[in-house]
Amino acid sequence: MSQISQIDVEIKNANGLHMRPAMQFVDTASQFESDIHVTDGETGVDGKSIMQMTMLAATMGTKLTIKAQGSDADKATSTLKELVEDRLFDEE
Repeated sequence: MSQISQIDVEIKNANGLHMRPAMQFVDTASQFESDIHVTDGETGVDGKSIMQMTMLAATMGTKLTIKAQGSDADKATSTLKELVEDRLFDEE
């Protein structure tokens, strides 16, 4: 059965969503079966595509909406929220 889960996050790390955190996001998103879509309110991208994620050019303070659809949607959104807001992409 397909679930839909949507969550809002804020980029809190100082350098924003540059290449390394975008790659971490894509790597994490790719662990889930669900389709993952990320939007900044204007641009919507595939959360499993490094090229599309870097197009967001999200800086510190940018609010993003992560939407997952699939069997593990809830786990996907909660894991990605933790990566973005709590672990801050593991940056120093």
